[in-house]
Amino acid sequence: MADTNDFFGSVLPDRLSSNPDMVKEINAIYVFDIDGAGQWTVDLTGDGSVAEGGHDSPGCTVTIAKDDFEGMLDNPSSAMTLFMANKLKISDVPLGLSLQKLLS
Repeated sequence: MADTNDFFGSVLPDRLSSNPDMVKEINAIYVFDIDGAGQWTVDLTGDGSVAEGGHDSPGCTVTIAKDDFEGMLDNPSSAMTLFMANKLKISDVPLGLSLQKLLS
């Protein structure tokens, strides 16, 4: 199973540095509020960065439990099921749709 800390600490930063066009295409700030794991800010408005903690004005906040998030990392197609079950909350749905590019 995927690990939340590993995802935000190494997997996602590596993905962002190797895909600068994806960063420019999305061009938004996300806050992931993961119950049982903490908060991370993914800033895709510049070169792409990941930092632990929140942000004052994110474009999109993603709220989910740690186990559900890690399951979604293993199976990105489960995101819609989690969303429909109200286990995945996304403050801006159009920006939330761009998350699939980050997660897969």
